[in-house]
Amino acid sequence: MKIVGIGEILWDRIAGEERLGGAPFNFALHAARLGHDVSFVSAVGSDARGERALAQAARRGLSTALIKYAPGRETGVVDVAVDCAGQPGYSIRRPAAYDFPFLADEEIAALTAAQPDWIYFGTLQQTAEAARRLTRRLLDANPAAGRFYDVNLRRGCYRPDLVKELLGLADAVKLNEAEAAELGEALGFAGGSPERFCRAGTERFGWRGVCVTRGGQGCALLLDGRYAERPGRRIRVVDTVGAGDAFAAAFLHGWSLRWDAERIGDFANRAGALVAGKAGATPEWEPAELL
Repeated sequence: MKIVGIGEILWDRIAGEERLGGAPFNFALHAARLGHDVSFVSAVGSDARGERALAQAARRGLSTALIKYAPGRETGVVDVAVDCAGQPGYSIRRPAAYDFPFLADEEIAALTAAQPDWIYFGTLQQTAEAARRLTRRLLDANPAAGRFYDVNLRRGCYRPDLVKELLGLADAVKLNEAEAAELGEALGFAGGSPERFCRAGTERFGWRGVCVTRGGQGCALLLDGRYAERPGRRIRVVDTVGAGDAFAAAFLHGWSLRWDAERIGDFANRAGALVAGKAGATPEWEPAELL
């Protein structure tokens, strides 16, 4: 499967330690680890953090050809506070280099010629005009590609009208239970079950698939009209940073193999649990650990 991802690459600073992250970068790395051909579009600053980010991404097997330098901008940094239950809170510095991605016309043409199966985007980077314009260019140039929106709302870093616009662009959506409750209320179908959100959202926006993650309770999925809820896995949580991104990569992996909703949910739950049981958003793991 060929995936073009566009989004933020940044440093998560947790308890004084910096770890490379950003939800779209995490997703790209996890999807590549599952064997998919991933082209990741972003930007870093011409600074020490940017050089370290590029070196680490390349060392971990992700191409950095489309991660550009943003002149005069600093590589993104997020302060992450993890509570006693392993749940993160984020303090995000903006603007950052990832807000200013750039592709030349010939690079967009090359991506299009490769016929990507999916184009992935999130919310945070899309609040920046340059990133939003580039994403629309990619989507317009690849009308046959599926559009995967990984919602990932960050407090103070989104607008309801933008999120609604992105929901309308998507063929597949992944979000957590709290986000589903917030968006359900804003969209006028609050107060129901995960199934109600999935079905109402699909009817409103025409999604082919939607998944609501539910932490330790697992997930709820609606794929091509089939609804399923799958239980979570019992683990010792270290931190949940990046767990949802691993889940998203596994979700799309299962979909590419045409698994049914139950099997996809179980596989994605295992991926999320695997990452939540380790330190950092992109710990080392092997696909065999998901079997």
